[in-house]
Amino acid sequence: MEHDKNYFKVYRQGKDLEDQFYLDEDFNVPDMKRDVQRIILSEGKVQIEDMKRVENYIRVSGTVLFKVLYVTDEGETKITSLDGKIPFEEMVYTDEEPLENIFAKYVDVELTVNVIHSRKLNVKVVVDMKISSDGQTEAEVLTDLSDSVSLYKRYEEYPVLRLCTIKKDTYRIKEEISISGTKETVGALLWSEVINRKLDTRIGTDEIILHGELLFFGFYESVDGKVDWIEQTIPYQGRINCYGVQDSMYHQIYPELRDISIDVRMDEDGEMRVLGVEATLEMRVIIYEEEKMRVLDDMYSLEKICVLNRTEKDFEKLLMQNHSKCKVVERLSLPEIKDNILQICHSSARIQMENISIAENGLLVEGILHVNFMYVKPDDVIPFDVWQGMIPFSYLLESNETNENMTYDLSGTVEQLSIGLLGSDEIEVKAVLAIRSFLKSPVEVLDITNISYEEMDVKEKENVPGIIGYIVKDGDELWDLAKKYNTTIESIMEVNNLEHRELKKGQKMLIFKEN
Repeated sequence: MEHDKNYFKVYRQGKDLEDQFYLDEDFNVPDMKRDVQRIILSEGKVQIEDMKRVENYIRVSGTVLFKVLYVTDEGETKITSLDGKIPFEEMVYTDEEPLENIFAKYVDVELTVNVIHSRKLNVKVVVDMKISSDGQTEAEVLTDLSDSVSLYKRYEEYPVLRLCTIKKDTYRIKEEISISGTKETVGALLWSEVINRKLDTRIGTDEIILHGELLFFGFYESVDGKVDWIEQTIPYQGRINCYGVQDSMYHQIYPELRDISIDVRMDEDGEMRVLGVEATLEMRVIIYEEEKMRVLDDMYSLEKICVLNRTEKDFEKLLMQNHSKCKVVERLSLPEIKDNILQICHSSARIQMENISIAENGLLVEGILHVNFMYVKPDDVIPFDVWQGMIPFSYLLESNETNENMTYDLSGTVEQLSIGLLGSDEIEVKAVLAIRSFLKSPVEVLDITNISYEEMDVKEKENVPGIIGYIVKDGDELWDLAKKYNTTIESIMEVNNLEHRELKKGQKMLIFKEN
């Protein structure tokens, strides 16, 4: 007996673990920094350094990096900045053994900084994160069988995803920004923000192709002590080697912009009017190939009884890979800063997905858009301030193939954001959210793992009528009738002059037993 089998890799993802933890630390202002009078803006980011399984927990260790833009409280009132970091170690409980690769699927940080006194700040941090794990297993299924015994076989095709690779890689971005002649020359960079936007990835032959842009905002003091700002988009494109992949494959991607560095450089005239921007785009990529898996589904013999042992094996098929856009438009009344907004310098936002549920025609995504903007106000001393707020949103990711058993992976970024002044106390927020989605559904295959034969009972076989009149019932198939009455599909079709294999309820047929 010879077996033909199909061997391939299958992607496995472990259980998602959601965790929230708090940090509350006092931070002493460094000696080289000036006294703090009032905080204008603060920002925090989590940098995870290690994740390990420790008994029934996953230990997540890392650092919260934060920076503060503030008004000084000594001598001449100015705007300056400082940064700091808070190390943390969080134990996340798990009741399942994680798979080989543990990773952070989502991290969100809410940072609040308050002034205790001019040389001490209180930093409160709320971190929400989703930890997961993944890996791969080797699977095999029986595709065919040959033996000295004459066999009748039925095959089935299943659409499945074959894992090509799980890959971690980096792409280094190095760009320069030239400051226009209408702007002041840079004396000291007070605040900078670099946001990764409009990232588009596609699979090519032996490579992953990247297109995106960085949104850079810089708030600086000129050599004359004046405060100015610059905002500019920086397009980038590149390639990452990934041998063996083809443009027909599908992929999931988890990007993170890290190691951001900004330095001020001289231009051709020797003036500090060039900004060097460097960053590392870290990516976890999972690449699949979609194929139709042909499996030996059933068999029988007219000579012997076939005893089939089966094992249930789990695979997945692709329902949808999509990169969709969600538009958010909201008018807000801001009486607390009425008549104070002269000009908006910079705006930014981040997405917090609160709930994802399976709806009739797709996935319903509900979340919060956290928005902040820096504006110019009529103040001769410190003419800058910041407003922060939240806008709820909901979006239906349309799909006709959603089901209760499917798995989904969604991530969202802010692709475009604009804030317009409508009146003395009204603004209009317009945002375009990019929602990446990857939807899969389980495929269960009853794989034949062992075959044995038993001799037929001769008397029982002789007692089976040679000719049977049969009326087709709901769900009847020619294969099942041929197997049950010890004949072949071809014989039934020939005797009854059938041109195709589809049967209709109530159809009358004659079935002859094969000798």
